Amino acid sequence: MYELIKGANVGLAALSESVDSVIASLDWSSPTGEGDADVSVLLLDANGKVRSDADFYFYNNPVAADGSVQLLGKAPTGGGNKDRISFDLTAVPVDVDRIVLAASRYDGAHFGELDDLQLTLADGSGENLLRFAIEDAGPVSAFIFGELYRRGGEWKLRAVGQGYEAGLAGLATDFGVDIEDDAAAEESADGAAHDEEADATAPVPAPATDRAPEATLEAIPAPRQPDEDAGSRKPAARPRTAKKKITLPKVVKKSLAENESWKEAKLFPVSALKSDRDREMRATSVLLSVMAQIPEFGRRLTAAFGAPAGRMETFTEVSLPHGDSPRRPDGVIRVERAGKLWTALVETKTNGNSLKAEQVQAYMDIAARRGYEAVITLSNDVALEGSPLVDVRIDKRRKHKVALWHLSWAEVAHQAQMLIRHEGVGNMAHAWLLQELLHYLQHDNSGCHGFQNMGVAWVPVRNGIDDETLCQGDPRAMEVVESWERLIRQVCLRLGGELGQKVLPVQRSRRGTDPGARRTHLADQLCLEGRLQAELRIEGTPGVLAITADLRTGKLRTSIEIPAPEQGYPLTWAKRLVRRLAEAPADLHIETLVEGEAGGPRGTLERLRPEPADLLPKNGTQITGFRLSLFKGMGSGRGNAETGFIRSVDDSVHRFYATVVAHLDRPAPRRTVSAERAAG
Repeated sequence: MYELIKGANVGLAALSESVDSVIASLDWSSPTGEGDADVSVLLLDANGKVRSDADFYFYNNPVAADGSVQLLGKAPTGGGNKDRISFDLTAVPVDVDRIVLAASRYDGAHFGELDDLQLTLADGSGENLLRFAIEDAGPVSAFIFGELYRRGGEWKLRAVGQGYEAGLAGLATDFGVDIEDDAAAEESADGAAHDEEADATAPVPAPATDRAPEATLEAIPAPRQPDEDAGSRKPAARPRTAKKKITLPKVVKKSLAENESWKEAKLFPVSALKSDRDREMRATSVLLSVMAQIPEFGRRLTAAFGAPAGRMETFTEVSLPHGDSPRRPDGVIRVERAGKLWTALVETKTNGNSLKAEQVQAYMDIAARRGYEAVITLSNDVALEGSPLVDVRIDKRRKHKVALWHLSWAEVAHQAQMLIRHEGVGNMAHAWLLQELLHYLQHDNSGCHGFQNMGVAWVPVRNGIDDETLCQGDPRAMEVVESWERLIRQVCLRLGGELGQKVLPVQRSRRGTDPGARRTHLADQLCLEGRLQAELRIEGTPGVLAITADLRTGKLRTSIEIPAPEQGYPLTWAKRLVRRLAEAPADLHIETLVEGEAGGPRGTLERLRPEPADLLPKNGTQITGFRLSLFKGMGSGRGNAETGFIRSVDDSVHRFYATVVAHLDRPAPRRTVSAERAAG
């Protein structure tokens, strides 16, 4: 992988033949596991300014109408998060000269608090092409990682590495974006700070092999100068960033049925599904058909795989020659743009069936021979970083590269729910069609339930913990840890789809720890302590939601720690907290966290409701926060039945969020820009 230094640049065509579509990843880790940042992308013209506010893409404006830019969202890594952006470089308008890749923090946080900052770029096959590691971010709340730019008909990437003390508002203003808050706009335009302006105007020399003549190109424009007669002009009308989107109402209309025995007609019936083969064929056909009919949905599922934005057609029952007998993949996806075709073969499994390595290997070989770009596997399983679901052999002698990607049915359902409930699609018919797809995927008979089995090692490990015979290094403990991680990722997908908010697992590990080493450590902890633990960060909540499954006691604990308010009196804090929890379960445990001690007063909500003062330490010790916990018996089975472990974890997290976390005070809102208001 090509390593870039600050100020250096490299042509993408020199690194790969598949750079029409690329995926940029902005990565970071946090010592506490709680560090977060939001990615933003700006399309600039030859003058270094956005053509309109519509050229600014961020968390409330994540997709370009022409498919040139799509923010794919965050994904957990070994020690932190990576935020991915898909670019279809063939779709970028000709008057766009540069694309800036940036990120911002909020609530007083800065990038100097994060570790392992880096920008990586992957080609259309998913192979990482280059990396830019950043060591000197400093105390800035907005940061430009790099920029893609055109030179001589070719796309290049420059490693920028420059921060803005003025945050997202200052960065956006300097590139010509209209700020929603007028006071913030004035402050940002007059005082946007560029920590490393000298470095930007005189970049660090590029490597000798790529010392480009355009090295004097400014990476960051100078702050805009105030216009002398600006006061005499009317402000320009702020453009809309997106067409109005359609979402379905969350409250279901009253049914006209006479009684519950009347079943509403469904576009995709599931009653006739009798075998696994029937389920696989029906699920594949239903999904691929909806992807082709709803551009937003099809693009959302394929952009992360390097597919361009273009006309999509999907196929089933395709026969392809392979040796003595033809192979029939479950489906084929083809996307056409500018006369070029992108093709992916699809292999589907439902009802918990595992992918077969020899089957996937055959499709990889067929795709390589025929010049196809990808093989996509789709099953109930959830892929983990550093732990492939199937091992395939890649023939490196072949010039054409084929990417192997995986989707879980839970992720498909999550994306459908995000569109129809929260982000919207182009018209009501598309919203209804996605609703029908979601109903199909969530039906018990479809076989598309997501991860639903803790595996064959689950019962032996639980028995080994009960009778204290499970030893460190037992491979079965590692299997359980991997299943636990898959379950937590699926819980995040389901909860995030319901809330319309980012929900991500927090992975606390030492800097540079690889996923395998981290899981080995967790497996050893399971053997010693008999507990599985995880943490979820939910956007808009005051703390991290923790889950502990104690296999010795058979109890699930969900909890959250919230900081003490910065102002007011402790008794006021306690009374307000109890009032906010008026609808919470009576058996909710509340513990006062105090400075320098193991723990403070504690009790159940039922006991504390009449006497909130019982939460105050008797010796007047300073309160640092409160811990709220619920306990529940966990299922004993390894599957997803009513008495199963997976169902009990899912139910516990949803119950704790709905009855406790949703009623807590929200953190301070972020500052937004005019693009957010226009999109609404």
